[in-house]
Amino acid sequence: MKVNTNDVILEMLAVIKGTVSDHWDEVKTTTNQFLQRRKVRLELLAEMLEKGEITPARFKSRLEDEKLLLEAELNAMAVISKAIAQKAANAAIDVFEKAILAAISTI
Repeated sequence: MKVNTNDVILEMLAVIKGTVSDHWDEVKTTTNQFLQRRKVRLELLAEMLEKGEITPARFKSRLEDEKLLLEAELNAMAVISKAIAQKAANAAIDVFEKAILAAISTI
């Protein structure tokens, strides 16, 4: 698979930045830590999908779990509202999903 996870995480951070805009400086470091800690799990999910070890539906379900976890972590930072945290988590996981699905479709 030709996905550079570090680049995808940077894209995920960029969409979160756009979502939390006024609060980015307050959440930037912690959000980056959240995504870096999640990196290995996301890479494993992508690998399992590519190898056919999980179905696309299961992949999507696991991404929903990851989205909820990220949202909960973002909610833990009191400087942003629940709606902003949810929107940021959705945007970030959507970036990851599109990158992985695009890479797999070119194989």
